[in-house]
Amino acid sequence: MDLQQFDQTSLYFDDPIPPGIEPLLLDAAASYGEDAAEALLLRAYFLAPEQLVVLVALYRYYFYQHRLEDALIVADRALDVVGRRLDLPANWQQLHPDHIGHAVLRSMGLLRFYLMVLKAAGYIHMRMGNTEAGQAMLAKLVELDSHDRLGGKALLDVIVAAVAERISEAA
Repeated sequence: MDLQQFDQTSLYFDDPIPPGIEPLLLDAAASYGEDAAEALLLRAYFLAPEQLVVLVALYRYYFYQHRLEDALIVADRALDVVGRRLDLPANWQQLHPDHIGHAVLRSMGLLRFYLMVLKAAGYIHMRMGNTEAGQAMLAKLVELDSHDRLGGKALLDVIVAAVAERISEAA
């Protein structure tokens, strides 16, 4: 399984967008940096809470505003939405390579999206100082992406080195 294979794969932004959502996203993009942008994104979310393009827009808004706790909430929501579509366990910690094999048969694009969100959430945990949670998420990604096509190993190596350095300094 090659997680970088894009042939005949639909991606999250290929999903049809419900009426009225696209103008909200465009207006939010046009007013980025103003309070109105968040309100427009939240309105889009309330109207289409499982629309991945809306979740991505909201995540990016919070991430680039350095509102990492809010970005993490949106990432968790995206994991939930996509996990249900792929029939994955509700808890990412219970994921096993067999689940990934079955998910590929449903949608390689959604599986890749799910794993990238897992990576992003692990990174956010790292940035917030939640090293244990970040390490666990990235370790799960590396376990599931054995060829490291999504680049989780480099982030995991950084976390492991940082933990080792802290232990060394404390000794």
